[in-house]
Amino acid sequence: MLGGGHGRGCTVGCSLYGDLPHALVEWVTMLIVTREGDRRCKLRPSQRAVITPVYLREHTTHAKLAAGFWISEGTAHAYVPSVINILASKAPSLTQACAARPEFVLVDGTTAECDRVGDHERDYSGKARRHGVNIQAVTDPAGELIWYSPALPGHTVDITAARTHHIVTTCEPLRIPALADKAYTEAGGTFQVPCNRHLGRPLTTRQAAVNRAHAPLRCPVERAFARLKARRIFRKARISPNRLTSIAKAVLTLGTVRKTV
Repeated sequence: MLGGGHGRGCTVGCSLYGDLPHALVEWVTMLIVTREGDRRCKLRPSQRAVITPVYLREHTTHAKLAAGFWISEGTAHAYVPSVINILASKAPSLTQACAARPEFVLVDGTTAECDRVGDHERDYSGKARRHGVNIQAVTDPAGELIWYSPALPGHTVDITAARTHHIVTTCEPLRIPALADKAYTEAGGTFQVPCNRHLGRPLTTRQAAVNRAHAPLRCPVERAFARLKARRIFRKARISPNRLTSIAKAVLTLGTVRKTV
């Protein structure tokens, strides 16, 4: 039973996250125990290993989590960020993620909407026309996630985000081609983007052929964002955008571990 003894946590844990692999729960439980020891808490490590993925996937309010796990709302507020930070600390760096040296990687960015903003201008994405944060994804050729970036203010354009996160300078020495869309034009390094029209002139036959070959190779990156947006917290977060960096890292850790357990 995922929630623990006396039925506590079973209602929320099983109904909202019934497909959570038992091996993943065990891994997160051991991570919590290793980091915190066996100190007394109102929820056992196995229960906290469930309540946090529930929150990350369903973006359930702390009040509902508290009711489902028979704890106070304040306790839920304390446990969830604590486990998120533990998971975030285990997230691989981009260099570590690229250690397998894939044939090439796919790079793209998205805006994760957030309804609580500190700076309306910095957090507003003109492209997405909403407030939120910019998150970059790097995947293998099949669209399997390799790395999610920390969150940047929503007004950050993709090429600036790629440079800020050192995606360009990480792929170049590893000689890993990075396929991206036109938003990354002039990124340099090993980035390969579609050909642009120059001064309104039509593309040459060769340029058009290159673009046709490039598009289907780049499409699988959308799978990474589909998985990201499957977690409701990235659709419209009800938290400070500053917290989305640790949350993105925690999700990256869960995704990386889930493929191995």
